[in-house]
Amino acid sequence: MQSDNTPKKNAIVSWTGGKDGCYSCYKTMNDGYNITHILHFTNQKKTGSHELNPALIRAQSQATGLPLLQRNFQSYEEEFKKAALELRAQGERFDAAVFGHIETHKPLVERICQELNIDLILPLWKENSEKIVNEIIDAGFKVILVSVRDGFLGKEWLGRSIDDKFIDDLKKANSAVDACGENGEFHTLVLDGPIFKKKIIITKSDPIHKEGYWFMNITNFDLVEK
Repeated sequence: MQSDNTPKKNAIVSWTGGKDGCYSCYKTMNDGYNITHILHFTNQKKTGSHELNPALIRAQSQATGLPLLQRNFQSYEEEFKKAALELRAQGERFDAAVFGHIETHKPLVERICQELNIDLILPLWKENSEKIVNEIIDAGFKVILVSVRDGFLGKEWLGRSIDDKFIDDLKKANSAVDACGENGEFHTLVLDGPIFKKKIIITKSDPIHKEGYWFMNITNFDLVEK
């Protein structure tokens, strides 16, 4: 933690709406950084495992009070750098970028940060998946599964909360599934947590099967005071 008389460093956060990026943001804030923006990118080439109603990401931004920059991309690397440079051109200063990766994509994010001449922050890098899940629960985040990979988990897991029974139930369902879904077995959405001033309540959703995944197609939700 930085001392009180040391100016806070600024950081931007790569944000998917799921637990890893959100928890990495939280840990970075606890380390004394000021988060200036969260950056969310949608892949134009495929609507795959991270597909979410973009309005949910905007609701998370509103709930946390963190400014949001949303972009479509064909090359994540190029679009991230472009978005960061746009922020700089608007007078924003940031010293680091935060990513929620645990086992993958390190060379990519290292390259991005080197080219932007900023620090790379990977709070969860090489951490144990079960440890991460337990820390997220203990910190008070409310997280649900919004997509599951067919053949690993069934559609009945859609909407399942990550709670104290989650890891045990996951092992019973399929012991090959990583507790964080690090191999693409599932993806998540954060509804509430210690950095949220409001919480998201889902009021309507339907299961959809697409590109080898079951998706929780969320069509209606409310943002409510805590």
